[in-house]
Amino acid sequence: MSFQGIRPHHFPAVCCALVVCSFYGAFRPAEAALKGASGTLYLDEIVVTGTRNPRKVSDTPVRTEVVSREEIRDTHARTVKDALQNVPGLLLRQIHGKAGYEVWMQGFNADRVLVLIDGLPLTTTTGSSVDVTQLDTLDIERIEVVKGAVSAQYGSSAMGGVVNIITRPIAEGAGGEFTVDGGTYGDQNPSGESLDFSKRSGQASLSLGGETVRWRLTASQRETDGIDPEPETWARPGDAVERTNIANRLEWLPADGHRIYAQLGYFREDAESHYVEANPGNPLNAGKNEMAERLRGALIGQHKPAGGPEWNWSLLHENLENLTDKYTANSRFDFRDATHTVSRAAGWTRFEPFATNQLQLGIDLNHNSLEQYNDGNTELTKDGDITRNGKEFWFQNTWFAGNNWEWVMGMRYQNDSDFGSHTAPKINARYDLFKDTSTNIYLRGGWGIGYRVPNLKERHYIFDHSQLGYIVNGDSTLEPEESDSYQLGLGITFTNKAWLEVNGFYNEVDQLIQTQVDTEATAGRNDGIQVFRYANVEHARTQGAEVTAGWQIRPGWKVSASYTYLETEDLETGEQLPRRPRHQGQFSIDGQAPLSGMSWLARVRSQSDEVVDAEIDASSPAFTTLDLKLNQDIGQHLRLFTGINNVTDAQRNFNDASDFGPVSGRFIYVGLTLGFGNNL
Repeated sequence: MSFQGIRPHHFPAVCCALVVCSFYGAFRPAEAALKGASGTLYLDEIVVTGTRNPRKVSDTPVRTEVVSREEIRDTHARTVKDALQNVPGLLLRQIHGKAGYEVWMQGFNADRVLVLIDGLPLTTTTGSSVDVTQLDTLDIERIEVVKGAVSAQYGSSAMGGVVNIITRPIAEGAGGEFTVDGGTYGDQNPSGESLDFSKRSGQASLSLGGETVRWRLTASQRETDGIDPEPETWARPGDAVERTNIANRLEWLPADGHRIYAQLGYFREDAESHYVEANPGNPLNAGKNEMAERLRGALIGQHKPAGGPEWNWSLLHENLENLTDKYTANSRFDFRDATHTVSRAAGWTRFEPFATNQLQLGIDLNHNSLEQYNDGNTELTKDGDITRNGKEFWFQNTWFAGNNWEWVMGMRYQNDSDFGSHTAPKINARYDLFKDTSTNIYLRGGWGIGYRVPNLKERHYIFDHSQLGYIVNGDSTLEPEESDSYQLGLGITFTNKAWLEVNGFYNEVDQLIQTQVDTEATAGRNDGIQVFRYANVEHARTQGAEVTAGWQIRPGWKVSASYTYLETEDLETGEQLPRRPRHQGQFSIDGQAPLSGMSWLARVRSQSDEVVDAEIDASSPAFTTLDLKLNQDIGQHLRLFTGINNVTDAQRNFNDASDFGPVSGRFIYVGLTLGFGNNL
């Protein structure tokens, strides 16, 4: 589906279509309703990521942030990146050289934050981090975020935390929905026409659910022409991107407590960049085309019989191919073909050996591979594909020690084909200082070992960007990273409608892997090209505190706010780790307008300046953004919506290489959702 052809003279027709749809929705039979403000309270959300035990947010011993389905829908989030941008303490960073974004938290960059779908890992787009703009939100029930080392629960790469995307089960009956929206960047539209729909999206779903067999098909198409403050010039700071997602889900419910489901997903991204290549005396207009294609298949079983232990198992295979090539007016060059695969078989069980204990035992078997070629020649440190295999065994014991204490202790044993064996323990606890029918005051905290083996890219990749003046080499001698993570918090909830939490964290990392200049290799060249390599920084530390508060004033009205303070240090040099702002803040308010069926919300995000390069005292300036959203439900099946992202028009200075503020300026859009049946 494409909306490329919508232009200003089409607006009357679009408006007429909205009016017709409004009457259509108002008079249709009441098969199902598009829900407005949810009656579910944040503290009542059930979460599973922190302990794999279903618990309410307010009760879990492992602090968990939740992005609900209602939040995703009311904020018009089309991607996981959109859905995560208001989570306290999270940083969404543009991936270097790409249009996508990755997740940082508690001072850890994206290589150390594990992104999962239903507890299963994703193939990393760049070989080390997941691009969360590639993931749409159609099938999502909620997103759970756990900060701090979770290696004992989920293995390597979970040093900084976990983002677990929980997909929505299929309901019985028939249902579906269709959403279309589009908007403009004003005078930054690449066409030069301020009223063009320079960014467009459409998504649709259809589900059919019987008593034992259920099926759902979802599809989305997202397009942007890019962002260009100077449309008359060649360079375009924001890439033109087209993304397509298609997903199938088939469920079988053979008996009560048993569910087996298969998921097959396809994703494709086509992106084009425009930039000016440095060339002494004669700068060249250049560009890059990039295609990413992901095929992901998973088979998952959940068995919870009434009279016995619970069993869970899963099989996963995912293949991601990435093709890029660059060009100038006279030539095409630098053609890269990379293929990343991940395969996984896992199983775990939960049972109660004693009345006060829940025991979990699990096993994960993993296989990863990477191959990459540049103009037909391998870009790895050895010919052919690079593989790594791993076997992991883990256990966890949850002990309910009286009415006030809950302890969660666990350990993971990991045997890696390249780095041998390692164990990662953890312990979490929650203690109720005071609890009655309206008020709960509690402490919760934990300690865990984070562990991450160097990924295949860091060890074997040769990233030759000589034409841009640099090369990055892999380092086969890299050692695994290890961290000690401490989390401690005090929380208060009142009538389950208001909460306040203060949480401190401390993470100390050994053998942190960073890129640094290879002075010997650079000095050995006579062409001025700078050579970088991956290397273990001996010691680093991140520490800070986070305060969050919220109040569900009444149905449809809610306010929340958060503040995060972060300190980081390379303990070898004493310098602050780059790209980690010291201060972050968020403020959210949801309300209902006087008109029936109308709701609105505002989201404010702010961060302080951040060090980019301590040696030359370069920093990126502070910024604040404001998003405004408006929803109007008409009848029981139609929603009209509009919004303004980045009302403050905060945007980076594209002439300042140290400015990493927002790429996009103010964006205004409109859209509609039409639904039927049980899907809403």
